[in-house]
Amino acid sequence: MSLELDALIFAAAILLAFGIDWCAGEPAARWHPVVWMGNYLGWAGRHLQRFTRQALNHGSDYKAFILGAISWSVGVAIVCVASWALQKGLLALPDALGPIPGGVLAALLLGLALKPMLSWAMLRSEVLAVEAALSPVQGGSLAAGRERLSWLVSRDVTHLTETQVRESAIESLAENLNDSVVAPIFWFVLLGLPGAALYRFANTADAMWGYHGMRNGQNWEWAGKWAARADDVLSWLPARLTALLLALLCRPRTNSSVRPESLAADQDRPVAASFVARLRLEASRTPSPNSGWPMAAMALGVGVCLHKPGVYVLNAAGRAPQTHDTQRALVYASKVVVALVFIAQAALVVVATGGIL
Repeated sequence: MSLELDALIFAAAILLAFGIDWCAGEPAARWHPVVWMGNYLGWAGRHLQRFTRQALNHGSDYKAFILGAISWSVGVAIVCVASWALQKGLLALPDALGPIPGGVLAALLLGLALKPMLSWAMLRSEVLAVEAALSPVQGGSLAAGRERLSWLVSRDVTHLTETQVRESAIESLAENLNDSVVAPIFWFVLLGLPGAALYRFANTADAMWGYHGMRNGQNWEWAGKWAARADDVLSWLPARLTALLLALLCRPRTNSSVRPESLAADQDRPVAASFVARLRLEASRTPSPNSGWPMAAMALGVGVCLHKPGVYVLNAAGRAPQTHDTQRALVYASKVVVALVFIAQAALVVVATGGIL
């Protein structure tokens, strides 16, 4: 199988994966590979906690750290070997069936396999659902907004104000734009299906194990440290790519088709040069080395202040987000998805045409 045909199959698989995502959404839980990853991590985590010191004041717990790293590595090995074997079998179809029928079938099946590694349609619908739950016009309320937000974030939503609920939804949109869309495609383009699967496993492990201190009565300070650091490494470049795309796509509009009220709302947004200059500073305000980048880019681009009480404030000079700001954030995120698809296609077409050989 030639590298050129492989690249074309990968390019088609990306388009098919997004098409399936948009038309069909998520597969049933029993068929969802990320759910399988979560099941393994839940099982391994329960056993890991049996060997973890539950007191936080006893210093370093290297035994928990080593066992956590081993459990993570075993899971990664299973995921990567399985996805590599599947991809290898699919890429052999053109040799077995002929370039055109085999290539089409390989692209379709690879797209089906890639789809669970990304989740744009569900992310978009969940953010819209939070906004709808807040809207009195649609029979919503603050309590309903808090309840719907709890489906999207892991933080305590009990005492959040309407503004804080909306801020949390926009933050989650920006962060998960990287985690659920940009990063899986980034690693798929570089390493194929094993790369996308590796990232989804690492990101899921971080979500389940990567906590400082206690969570749900269990100590993850050392048991989850390897999982947290691995996700930091794998997310480093994609998070900055997400922020860069937002920075490039969130420029104020000045054409006459924009309504006056939209222009007025855009006046407090930074122009492109100051946007890029401020992005690094704002991103550094969060404790995470990566999630602050897309969140800061979104805050600056939309012109709103996003904050997590007692933890960080992004774009402190921005206004409190309103309903139209959630809609605008979704428009910008959609533009990033479209741009990402074009960039991935271009990179793979370069490979297919021998541009880098």
